[in-house]
Amino acid sequence: MTDFIIIGGGVAGTSAGAFLSKLGTVQLLEAEPNLAYHASGRSAALFEESYGKPSTVALNAASRSYHVENKLLSPRGLMLVGSKDNAAEFEAERQQMGLDMMTGAEAKAVVPILNTDVIDRAGFHEDAWDLDTDALIQSFVKIIRENGGNIATNAGATAISKTAIGWKVSTKTDTYEAAILVNAAGPWVDRIALMAGISPIGFTPLRRSMGRIPAPGGHDVSSWPMIFGAGEAWYAKPDAGALIVSPAEEILVEPHDAFVDDMILAEGFARYEENVTEPVTRLLSSWAGLRTFSPDRTLVLGSDPSEPSFIWCAGQGGYGMQSSPAAGQLLADLVNGKTPAIDAGAVGALDPKRFR
Repeated sequence: MTDFIIIGGGVAGTSAGAFLSKLGTVQLLEAEPNLAYHASGRSAALFEESYGKPSTVALNAASRSYHVENKLLSPRGLMLVGSKDNAAEFEAERQQMGLDMMTGAEAKAVVPILNTDVIDRAGFHEDAWDLDTDALIQSFVKIIRENGGNIATNAGATAISKTAIGWKVSTKTDTYEAAILVNAAGPWVDRIALMAGISPIGFTPLRRSMGRIPAPGGHDVSSWPMIFGAGEAWYAKPDAGALIVSPAEEILVEPHDAFVDDMILAEGFARYEENVTEPVTRLLSSWAGLRTFSPDRTLVLGSDPSEPSFIWCAGQGGYGMQSSPAAGQLLADLVNGKTPAIDAGAVGALDPKRFR
């Protein structure tokens, strides 16, 4: 018998486990052979505090100190590029992220492959950072284990039942019991809720693809910022001497081990190529992940109104890595009856009761 069973070993589950392990014993269950196997292992790995809805931004801001203290951040910067054809989208996004205005020529001085026949405006700021996602997950794992928690892999839930004292979760090989059940199962959160007799919320797993290409034109890309096309039509990010390019698609799919649609990736490369002077000549590797959103595209953190011992830690979408320390702390504060560090408005926006 433990205090908390956490279903899901991605960034949602491990961050929840790290902070809840300070309150009681934790048993984390991950269906795959390794932690962070699905979306958490396929992240664009950027900390951009202003990225997301207001409640997400509040979590991002509250997470910064954890990332800094654990030396998880390294300089990257962020650039948004646009043209007359997408001027309205560009300006809305530039203002939302607080980017300084640049001309197309000034942007080209930073990223020399930009095509100024197309790009005539850009927004930029330095306050965007590469986030060491593996080290982040391992920092949470370390806390769980230091506090006496246990982590089981190859331990997908096969049955969940309510008991007089909490919850019973069965896997193929073991049965676990705890007072509180935390649903951090990523794209599978609604399925876990149904297994537990809790009404699903209506989460949507959306596929996103990435392709890794050689450094364009042989340039040294190490100092380039992450680059977004206005309207998030594509993005590119330096990665170990190469460049990751994504079509930034959102294709609704069933929860599964995501894989790339070659046609969608090719369409994304074409949108990217319209904005640069160097064509894509070779693909080094490609992959896809599922970004799971709630109906209002805001994270869902807290107890289900129908059953306080069932806690949602879900809907991280594209914000899970950067917001995870504050999300885990918020869950711990709510369980402990402590006033959360983030403001009450943000806490309310994240509360599962908005869907009930």
